[in-house]
Amino acid sequence: MRDVLLILLAALLGAAAVWLPAALLLRLLHRRSLTLNVCVLLVATVLAMLAGVLAVAEGMFISPHDLQVLLVVVPLSGLVSLGIGGWVAWRLARSAMWAADARERERQVEASRRDLVAWVSHDLRTPLAGIRAMAEALEDGVVSDPATVAEYHRRIRTGTDRMAALVDDLFELSRINAGALALSPVDVPLGEVVSDAVAAAAPVAAARGVRLVADGDWPVVRAGERELSRIVANLVLNAVRYTPADGTVTVTGGRDADGGWLAVDDTCGGIADTDLPRVFDVAFRGAKARTPDADGGGGGLGLAIVAGLVDAHGGRVDVANTAAGCRFEVHLPTAA
Repeated sequence: MRDVLLILLAALLGAAAVWLPAALLLRLLHRRSLTLNVCVLLVATVLAMLAGVLAVAEGMFISPHDLQVLLVVVPLSGLVSLGIGGWVAWRLARSAMWAADARERERQVEASRRDLVAWVSHDLRTPLAGIRAMAEALEDGVVSDPATVAEYHRRIRTGTDRMAALVDDLFELSRINAGALALSPVDVPLGEVVSDAVAAAAPVAAARGVRLVADGDWPVVRAGERELSRIVANLVLNAVRYTPADGTVTVTGGRDADGGWLAVDDTCGGIADTDLPRVFDVAFRGAKARTPDADGGGGGLGLAIVAGLVDAHGGRVDVANTAAGCRFEVHLPTAA
């Protein structure tokens, strides 16, 4: 019984000599990676076992032959344990990082959803209130002269068109986010799409006193016609709406090593550096866009739709400040 107690005491002393500094090291590493902490724990366990064996051997409780066997078996077993444990630790670390990323993405999606609901509620409430007030005025006979009645009818139609455009943006964005966007890529001459987008935006640009210029060596890209038209139209209208009077919006395009590209440059004065990373976020609009435009500006969804559609085509979209304003550049695969 006495020998057993002495062996136990020797093993405890040997293990304590390893675990005390190991515990201190683990405390210092508690904010480091999970893999590193598990590896330290495994190494400490193997060293504690080896220290206990050596402590017992020092007390002459085992024969030299048995000690030799233990000094071979324990390190080999320790190496195998460390290898398997390191692999398990790496898997655990990956799982933990994936879970953390998933939680962060979920928080971002929830925050984006709340922002979207707030923006859409605001942008729907404003035209609805105006439409209701004008409809009640017409119904109660408050206005009766033909010119005012015609103006009320025009405003009601404008407000209805704006709400229809917002609902259309929401539907498009929901398809993108749900992965339900079914592309039918064909060879599309980019110049024709740009020409249509510029023609559609020309009345808005003229009303604002903005010059709209299109010039480039237009490539043929591989894209869905409707989706590409939406990309170009959103970028051009966004540039026109943020460019002050006497400003210029320039649409250019060409080819490079990555495929075809389209750039929309404006003279809006630039985007704040803090806003640049969030330009393509859902429902994000800079401080200048807190109030919807009279021409039916969207709910901050246009650029988010552009980013989603470009990504669905396997392309990329970038934004950067220039000397006079900002530049949106889209890269898309060209036709074979």
